[in-house]
Amino acid sequence: MSSAASTASDLDASFVIVDSDEKPKQQQHLSQSHPSLNADYRPGSSTSYAHHWTSHIEPHGRYFIDEFGRVCIPRGVNLSGNCKIPINHDHDTFPHGHEEVTFVGRPFPLEDADVHFARLRRWGLTFIRFLVTWEAVEHAGPGEYDLDYLNYVKKLLSYLPKYGMVAFIDAHQDVWSRYSGGSGAPAWTLEAIGFDLHVLEESGSAWLQGVRGGGHTEAERGVWPCGYQKLAAATLATCFWGGDTFAPQLKIKTKDGREAPVQQFLQDAYLSMWEVIVKTFANLDCVIGFDMMNEPHRGYIDLPSLHKFDYTTDLHLSYVPSAFQSFMLASGYPTSVGYWTRSFPLPTRRTAYNVLNPMGRKAWRKEGPTDGKCVWEMHGVWGYDVLKKEGVVLRENYFVKHPMTGQKVDWYIDFYFPFVRKWAERVSRYTANGKHKLLFLEPIPNEFCPSSWTPEHQPQKMVYSPHWYDLHALFNKAFGDVTVNVQGLSRGMLPWKALYWGQSGARENHSLQIRNVVEAGYQSLKNERPVFLGECGIPMDMNHGVAFESDDWTWQLRMMDSMLTGLEQALIGFTLWNYNPDNDDTRGDHWNGENFSWFAQRRSLPASFLNLAQTSATLDNGGRILEAVVRPFPAKISGIPLKFEYGMNTAEFIFEWCNADPKSSSGSGEISNPPLNRMAPLLAKETEIFVPSLTANERDVIVEGLEASDSHHYDPARQTLYIVTADCETPGKRHRVRVKVRPEVRAKFEVNDFWTDHGFRVVSVGVVILAAAIVWLFPVTIVTP
Repeated sequence: MSSAASTASDLDASFVIVDSDEKPKQQQHLSQSHPSLNADYRPGSSTSYAHHWTSHIEPHGRYFIDEFGRVCIPRGVNLSGNCKIPINHDHDTFPHGHEEVTFVGRPFPLEDADVHFARLRRWGLTFIRFLVTWEAVEHAGPGEYDLDYLNYVKKLLSYLPKYGMVAFIDAHQDVWSRYSGGSGAPAWTLEAIGFDLHVLEESGSAWLQGVRGGGHTEAERGVWPCGYQKLAAATLATCFWGGDTFAPQLKIKTKDGREAPVQQFLQDAYLSMWEVIVKTFANLDCVIGFDMMNEPHRGYIDLPSLHKFDYTTDLHLSYVPSAFQSFMLASGYPTSVGYWTRSFPLPTRRTAYNVLNPMGRKAWRKEGPTDGKCVWEMHGVWGYDVLKKEGVVLRENYFVKHPMTGQKVDWYIDFYFPFVRKWAERVSRYTANGKHKLLFLEPIPNEFCPSSWTPEHQPQKMVYSPHWYDLHALFNKAFGDVTVNVQGLSRGMLPWKALYWGQSGARENHSLQIRNVVEAGYQSLKNERPVFLGECGIPMDMNHGVAFESDDWTWQLRMMDSMLTGLEQALIGFTLWNYNPDNDDTRGDHWNGENFSWFAQRRSLPASFLNLAQTSATLDNGGRILEAVVRPFPAKISGIPLKFEYGMNTAEFIFEWCNADPKSSSGSGEISNPPLNRMAPLLAKETEIFVPSLTANERDVIVEGLEASDSHHYDPARQTLYIVTADCETPGKRHRVRVKVRPEVRAKFEVNDFWTDHGFRVVSVGVVILAAAIVWLFPVTIVTP
């Protein structure tokens, strides 16, 4: 065991991570009402900032509220994509040395913390989704925890209150683990069930080139998500969620000599890891919650056929063996597998077949718990006919019905929700001083909130936290005047209805998709839980990466603006993917060819040149497309938000909100029809809106639309517009402001649509056709003398 590791039995005795005198002071909880209730209060007289948060954010119905009952709409970032990879990762030796990896210094060294947090505060991105992987905490072996890493993270997070920031801890995973092509679980989870890490790629059981620095060529771009369908990740996910049902014969030897069922082994280890995380961070007021698992995946559960995957939901790129083909390959049988390439109008098509694993290498270790046999062969799902020398599927619908009872299974009801209950109980048990934290829970990526997510499956202080990306733009790494609603196409939308033109069309497209995700959450959860978008972002290397050479980021500006317009219209909080100091132009975010960070430290000024004040433009160096990212937003609202519209090219916004109405109906699951009768007692008249220095510097901030009895004040040093509405009591009363800056900002692009671009041509062609029709219908006879 390394000096950095400790077993679970050691933790309670040695769990003093940061001395109490190192903790920054938190803002005191105000038990009294906000001073804005006083008749002589002037806007902005409190010490508050719009974008500064305390630990007193609570879920209340579909909203977050602060200690004064104001609705909060926080914005922030994922910190950070580089947390998926250890500091000492070596492309050439991977996966050797997995026990000795270290994540200390991810996302950045402690000495750099002030600069990065000051920068994010200036940009108004103060709500942090902080990435921690299972591997980072427990890479040395089951029950051996990296205290050096936990100490580092706790010290790093202790900087947050100084900058008015809070965080929730996200246990991040993609495709189960780095050792199956993604991030998340430690290597020993794969070895425990019998996999040989060094044969996974050769046998077609995983694609590892992306974590070795690949993923940038056309042939490799976007291949990594297909790893969810490959044997290693799919088998681990199936065993984690449903091992008792689908792999009951698989027993894992524990350190104390017992044999544990595989589901119990994996889930207990994961929950124990979470116990360590909660013990470490729950006493920090700036840590307001925990995200159970990033983008969970069902593995093979609910898979209707072992011979194919659902083309409309599962990405097909490069080699995509079916489940049965994966079983064969990993068992050492060379197998012909289809090769998929990008195409049009369908996203991909099969263009070739090739034999994989020609050397017949086995991915299952003979000394493993399956004695070198495929776990699914061990359970009679398939077999090998030695006479015919071919594999045979024996139980085609094995993962659709319970193998013993024959009853149809449902991943959410039978596997996900029961584990959520276990996790929530474990977190609550170890939360410091009985103070409950927010619990962020996600559905399977790209799925709407299931209707089965009923109240009995919703733990206390749950936050529904789906993700959303423009899948067409991500798949093609391109963005232009034509955008596509992949969400709609996958749900039966007619193709011509899924196409949108221009920036106006892109905004409409993105707004529709995001609204669908949010409203599905409200409807399924009966308006009882906040919806918070945990991930959304754009590829910076789109359109063949020409912006890296030209320094013209117009298309990136347009796409980010379109996406954020959709989020603003949905009136929800979010954390952008992602702020990554290690990003550079050639290697991107250094993981699977991704390049999402709109900040790169290599483009920024040295720390000695920076001023850390919120009004300092020196902090903007290294940022790209900041005009689209750094935007005004209503942060703390004395009432119920109804509408927010921001125009990036004019820096003008309209914000509407209203007073609660106890006698109104309960509203609906629609964003435009919120419940007005479920608000907490309102103890403040002051609304706080973040108006960035980046936009307002050396400009006048003009506020229009308030009533004569209302008042406002903009404080540039705090980047906050304070509005005090005199009437916060009349039920349902609406308030509306229009805010603009003078002199005007310079437009970055044209908000075009089909008619502005092609209207003249359409009209011209129409005139010609009409003229031809008139001539044909009413021929003119020419009489010659």
